[in-house]
Amino acid sequence: MSEPDADTSSSPPSRGDLDSTGVGQVLALLTAQIGRLERLGGPEIRAAQSALEHLAAPQVPAAEAVGRRMVPVWQGPHRGEHRLPVAAAVAVAIGLQVRLPSHLELGPGWVLPALEVGILIGLVAANPRRIDRKSRVLRFASIALIALASLANAYSAARLVTGLVNGTEGENAAHLLAAGASISLTNIIVFSLWYWEWDRGGPVARVNAQRPHPDFLFPQMATPDAAAVGWRTTYFDYLYVSFTNATAFSPTDAMPLAVWAKMLMLLQSAIALVTEGLVIARAVNLLK
Repeated sequence: MSEPDADTSSSPPSRGDLDSTGVGQVLALLTAQIGRLERLGGPEIRAAQSALEHLAAPQVPAAEAVGRRMVPVWQGPHRGEHRLPVAAAVAVAIGLQVRLPSHLELGPGWVLPALEVGILIGLVAANPRRIDRKSRVLRFASIALIALASLANAYSAARLVTGLVNGTEGENAAHLLAAGASISLTNIIVFSLWYWEWDRGGPVARVNAQRPHPDFLFPQMATPDAAAVGWRTTYFDYLYVSFTNATAFSPTDAMPLAVWAKMLMLLQSAIALVTEGLVIARAVNLLK
């Protein structure tokens, strides 16, 4: 019996074959070999690949979910804060300015308060519930409102301090303390509005996570495990920062990181120190 012919298509070509065959025959042999490997290993390879994809598929959404949970709420997009606290603070500041004696007011007593009330009404009407609307006009109006309140209070504080130094102010301890308290409280509100308006680009920029790096480092940012779920800065956080800076003359809650934040806190502390120091000293002398 003769031996069966060897399956030349199942063995790779030898050096002699390469030397004796042309380029076209070599290509034909390689094509046949590749086709045989695909027929033999194709189903097994496809099955293994399908099993791996099936095992890996549930892990991808889980990994994405874990990544989302690891990003703090304050650092990502979130809902805008309510308009009411900020509007109420501005209304209180306007009311304190109106109660000041006429000689401590900038211009006619009703002009600046009326202008501030008009801007406040426009802001509330344009964005009444949550502060999340992008608008350069609204941003400019908000900054203009804070600037007007700051200008009026700075004028009142300067007039009060000048009168105390020259001895023309502070004949009545009760009236002096009332005027000093109004200016000091307005000072706290005004600077809290500046902090709130400029930190990380403003309230709307914080809602849209446009700036990941904060200008104020709050304790909840440094220790996220101690923060409540879903915590993010609101106006009350900046109001507390302003109050502690005006009473302790230094940051006690949030640390300023940006240069503008440090300079603004320095200015607030200086104004509070001079105003409160002179008012209290003069009132003590009058009460003796």
